[in-house]
Amino acid sequence: MAFLADRLGRIKPSATIAVSQKARELKAAGKDVIGLGAGEPDFDTPDNIKEAAIKAIKAGDTKYTAVDGTPALKAAIVAKFKRENGLTYTPDQVIVGTGGKQVLYNALMATLNPGDQVIVPAPYWVSYPEMVALAEGEPVAVDCPANNGFKLMPEDLEKAITPRTKWLILNSPSNPTGGAYTAADLKALAAVLRQHPQVHVLTDDMYEHLVYDGFKFATMAEVAPDLYDRTVTMNGVSKAYCMTGWRIGYAGGPKALVKAMTTIQSQSTSNPSSVSQAAAVEALNGPQDFIARNNEHFKARRDLVVAELNKAPGLHCHKPEGAFYVYPSCAGTLGRKTPGGKRIDSDEDFVTALLEETGVAVVHGSAFGLAPYFRISYATSTEVLAEACRRIRGFCERLV
Repeated sequence: MAFLADRLGRIKPSATIAVSQKARELKAAGKDVIGLGAGEPDFDTPDNIKEAAIKAIKAGDTKYTAVDGTPALKAAIVAKFKRENGLTYTPDQVIVGTGGKQVLYNALMATLNPGDQVIVPAPYWVSYPEMVALAEGEPVAVDCPANNGFKLMPEDLEKAITPRTKWLILNSPSNPTGGAYTAADLKALAAVLRQHPQVHVLTDDMYEHLVYDGFKFATMAEVAPDLYDRTVTMNGVSKAYCMTGWRIGYAGGPKALVKAMTTIQSQSTSNPSSVSQAAAVEALNGPQDFIARNNEHFKARRDLVVAELNKAPGLHCHKPEGAFYVYPSCAGTLGRKTPGGKRIDSDEDFVTALLEETGVAVVHGSAFGLAPYFRISYATSTEVLAEACRRIRGFCERLV
């Protein structure tokens, strides 16, 4: 359509949103569908956070705020970074956006010129390369296979860097794999980055608190303080605090860059919701004990899904360190046929046939940049997950 902008030709719709929408449509049509595509906790927002929002509404805290966040929320974010990550930021180094996605988008839009390159370890969250492309940059995917824990190796980072490289995006724990970088992993990457001062680091720490088996979270600016001025540390309240719909993300970074990101935001969405910001203050400053309780459920679900999927013929599932995703390989199913005669030649074929024949909706791995895999979100009840795994296993057993 001639009326539409050329930039739309550089991006694709979100595959994860598409799968969730497809599952909703099938359910609405009366189909027995189990949707495992949504990346959000099934737990409700804690009551103290809800009450903070209600209090804000009753107090008339429903007006515009500063574009980059209220003083109260910025103070809570500054305290959080110091308390949990050992990072010192001032309020003018902090920006609050309408979800973590907007913060990342602001950073890329404020810094990328046509042809600038951004290294994106694959598998990646589907939005990273698309946001880079919208900003007229060039996403450079680097394969991070399962035998490396789906993590970027220093030697592969070194090979990917060119004079045009401006950013490295690091997501830990990862969406879609749940893989997480130890402090030692990050220090090894930092050693490479020191040799390339033109490369900045954009960390997506949204799943920081969702780690298991005693894993200790670390972030780049924490383990490599000399890279502090080259790092934007993004986080938010969506996942650990069960606040996906409240739409609050935030970041700390260099003052000049945060100012530029705020300028971008001032001409796009302006400030995030005043009520959501009040709730986020309570989330960051209030009781944190529910996170550990939720994590016990997530860990049990992870262990169930990994064990059951590894019983399915043709599948292999790596056990991740965090988040609420697994990223099993379906390589062993390729070249086989469903009882209905459909041949599986790709992970997209696999997930399509799985949905059609069993009603289980998952996302194909090629959407995340590394095939042949698929992503399962285990942020749903144990009973639902057990039934989904039973269907997946049965589907694999029926392949010929």
